[in-house]
Amino acid sequence: MQRKIYQRRQSGFTLIEVMVVIVILGVLAVLVVPNVVGKVGASKAKTTKVTLSTVANELKTYQMDNNHYPTAEEGGLDALVHKPATAKNYPSNGYLEKFPQDSWGNNLQYVTPGANGKPFDLYSFGADGKQGGEGDDADIYYEP
Repeated sequence: MQRKIYQRRQSGFTLIEVMVVIVILGVLAVLVVPNVVGKVGASKAKTTKVTLSTVANELKTYQMDNNHYPTAEEGGLDALVHKPATAKNYPSNGYLEKFPQDSWGNNLQYVTPGANGKPFDLYSFGADGKQGGEGDDADIYYEP
């Protein structure tokens, strides 16, 4: 009679296999992360441009309804959220739900009359929330 010998097979990964996987993941992270991080700032700038365009359209609607753009005395951009006393035609739910902010959470800037004969200037100070700057910190202006 022949005896069967059973071998026990161990399952799992060796230390070398685990280390190879970790090295591969590290190399991928080094290649991918810088590309993804660089795109975040650009996407926030694009989103802010869309927000500026939306707010500008609401400013134009306000102007059509009231024959003037909101003034500093009326609260500037706040006049799009809360009805100023001087507004003759004002929608019951306002023009905007909340005070407009850029993608970094900073309030948009509004000046009327604008420079160079424009009816208004509408802009964001960028990521740093301060005037001027470069890259992500650069000011973003609404351009009609």
